[in-house]
Amino acid sequence: MLTADIRRRFLDFFAARGHTVVPSAPLPTPDPTLLFVNAGMVPFKPYLTGEQQAPWPRATSVQKCIRTLDIEEVGRTTRHGSFFQMNGNFSFGDYFKREAIAFAWELSTTPVAEGGYGLDPERIWVTVHHSDAEARDLWRAVAGLPERRIVARGDEDNFWSMGVPGPCGPCSELYYDRGPALGREGGPAVDEDRYMEFWNLVFMQYERGEGPGKTGYPVLGELPRRNIDTGMGLERMATLLQEKDNLYEIDETRPILSRAAELAGIRYGADEESDVRLRVVADHVRTALMLLADGTAPANEGRGYVLRRILRRAVRSMRQLGVHDPALPELLPVARDCMAPGHPEVADGFPRIADQVAGEEDAFRSTLKQGTTVLDTAVAKIRNAGGRVLPGTQAFLLHDTYGFPIDLTLEMAAEQGVDVDRAGFTALMELQRERARADARARKQGGTADTRALRRVLDTHGPTDWRAWDTLTTESTVLAVLGPTGPLPAAREGEIVTAVLDRSPFYAESGGQESDAGRLTGAAFETEVIDVQRPLPGLITHQLRVVSGELTAGARVQAAVDPDWRLGARQAHSGTHVLHAALREVLGPTALQSGSYNRPGHLRLDFPWRTALSGTVRSEVEEAANRALRQDLPVGVRWMPLSEAREIGALALFDETYGEEVRVVEIGGAWSRELCGGTHVAHASQIGTIALTSEGSVGAGLRRLEAAVGIEGFRYLARERDLVTRLSEHLGAPRAELPERIAGLLDRLKATDRENARLRHEATAARAAGLADRAVDAGGVRVVTTVVESGADEARALATAVRDRLPARTAGVVGVATGSGVVVVAVNQPAREAGLDAAVLVKRLLDGRGGGSPVVAQGGGLSPDRITAALAGLPKLVTGP
Repeated sequence: MLTADIRRRFLDFFAARGHTVVPSAPLPTPDPTLLFVNAGMVPFKPYLTGEQQAPWPRATSVQKCIRTLDIEEVGRTTRHGSFFQMNGNFSFGDYFKREAIAFAWELSTTPVAEGGYGLDPERIWVTVHHSDAEARDLWRAVAGLPERRIVARGDEDNFWSMGVPGPCGPCSELYYDRGPALGREGGPAVDEDRYMEFWNLVFMQYERGEGPGKTGYPVLGELPRRNIDTGMGLERMATLLQEKDNLYEIDETRPILSRAAELAGIRYGADEESDVRLRVVADHVRTALMLLADGTAPANEGRGYVLRRILRRAVRSMRQLGVHDPALPELLPVARDCMAPGHPEVADGFPRIADQVAGEEDAFRSTLKQGTTVLDTAVAKIRNAGGRVLPGTQAFLLHDTYGFPIDLTLEMAAEQGVDVDRAGFTALMELQRERARADARARKQGGTADTRALRRVLDTHGPTDWRAWDTLTTESTVLAVLGPTGPLPAAREGEIVTAVLDRSPFYAESGGQESDAGRLTGAAFETEVIDVQRPLPGLITHQLRVVSGELTAGARVQAAVDPDWRLGARQAHSGTHVLHAALREVLGPTALQSGSYNRPGHLRLDFPWRTALSGTVRSEVEEAANRALRQDLPVGVRWMPLSEAREIGALALFDETYGEEVRVVEIGGAWSRELCGGTHVAHASQIGTIALTSEGSVGAGLRRLEAAVGIEGFRYLARERDLVTRLSEHLGAPRAELPERIAGLLDRLKATDRENARLRHEATAARAAGLADRAVDAGGVRVVTTVVESGADEARALATAVRDRLPARTAGVVGVATGSGVVVVAVNQPAREAGLDAAVLVKRLLDGRGGGSPVVAQGGGLSPDRITAALAGLPKLVTGP
């Protein structure tokens, strides 16, 4: 029985018994405690816990699930798969134990011809909680099970809870005896490989109190409404009904495994280690396909990291099998063909999925090749020296230089009997982060000497008299002119150097604020200030471009900040504070700034938030910010002890180091109160305007707002106004009606697309009928060949449509080629029974190129002028050896 039929029978059985069929929820879950749905009950959790009223008294589903905690066991046991499907039936205060047990027994043992699974009742064992006499009695009464096949077990095995106070209760599990060839006699307590669990019935009847883990908590009493939550592993039932040794050999997985073995040039079953790797590949490719279909993308954190790790394990396993060419593009279409009957979304999104996987494999294959060589060499040296621990420095090198994830290093080292100094690795990672922070503070010092030269200037002349908070101009003396090799006697026109002044009005980049721009002017020279930094505490450096004349140490200069630049910088920095306060006003105190950057006319602000801000929320934030400007909130600066600043709620941001005395900038008093060393406007109205220009993700759980400020904000709004005006003119609609008018246009385009798709489908069906009528006989097999000018997808659709119109009891083979050189072959079930395989036929037609499933496959690589001749050979291939 195919897995798709097992799924259908389950849903049909329970639908006929009053259950509402609920579609599978996507794998990514909004549950904050989970990355993915990991059990069939997760979408129903609010109803089972009583948080919400269930919309139906009974429900049934086949839920997609992911579990990766035991990912290392994948391929090594018959029971572990990272992706699985859970058939479930649920009762929300409706029926209870008797009905749940009766349903499970009826569906499991009813003959196949009558809609059941046809399991032998004499080979079914059950477990019950040792305290659940009611369940034990029901199994005897309902199913007629003898006492010896009803096994009592403890809390660890047969009592369910969610690990927190709430519903709990005993459970009863169904096992099937697969025979003495797979293990010892004695029931599931003796051997859970021979006796495979296939269904778990959870009886939620009690309420539990506080306590750790699965045991040691009090049971407080009976629930007012008792629930049923059952889970039947779809893959496990397929393993039983298809009489396979393990879940990797069922119809939704084995074709992937077989294709992997074919690519590797090996036979499954010949070598245990190779078999494990083939099973890992089959499981992981299928899992990755399902994750990608549900919208997860490879990343370095969260859900994306789980996907990336699964893809990389699959690629690495193929390399261990000797396949060094890209393998996932060969395996993914097979997985698609396996899963599409039950999950159409994998076919609908396949082009996007294939592109993502191809890019991920290309990147990792390069990483893996280099990193594996380095790791193997390091491990060999350690073992030759009698050691057993890979140093943290080596693990860090693999991560930092070769992009090798630490978990992959741990796994590969363990396979060779070597541990990894994880603590040393972690310490080096933290050191790198600190260096990055320091580098960011010390960047853009091109043309300067090293820190020792700067230190000598500081030791000789003392700290810079810094006046950026007080004035835009100072009369100053040049203390030093520095180049890459140290002090310079002079700098001439066109040269870029670093100068140190005794007194400076220029703001040095810090706290997210860009440094000032301006000029240094002397009696016979002029320079442009292009960057200002604080490389050492107390020392300000100025990166200069000499515009005219010659700059020398000791020269007297007028240092002048560009007033327009400073005004824009003050507007942007104060605007950042205002936007931060507005964001917290709308979203709450958890929306705390985690990074910012501002320069004249523009600002950006990062903050932790899991979801995108809706248009309504963005408008509320923007309005709250501009309301502060219209109210002309006062901007004040106070110096106070750090302890006092904390007491009044001043926000300390970033990883800054603060002294005992801190500078607190307030806008509207307590509305915005932050520790800050930047330059600011005197009143909020001087900011002008804050116009949000974008909002998006910059990492897992991190969002970024960007805005135009001051005159740039007005210019942005003017551009938006002009755009709306042009749209209104082009569409001949008033501005207020534009959203409705554009939505109408889009709806008509979508309707046209749907109509085109319908017409294409009808044309394909009509063409398929005509082609099926013109089938030729080749040794008792009906063969159809044709060439189309459309693409590969249309060719595939036509091939399967023609195949489905051939006589149901006659072997049939269809070959469709495109003008671009793609060939699709489809065979029907009688042809499969006669030994014909679509993938084999494609390979023979295309000189070994192509692949797919036994029923539909495709390939390419021949020049268009050879396609027709190759396709003409299909009848001969069908009748040949």
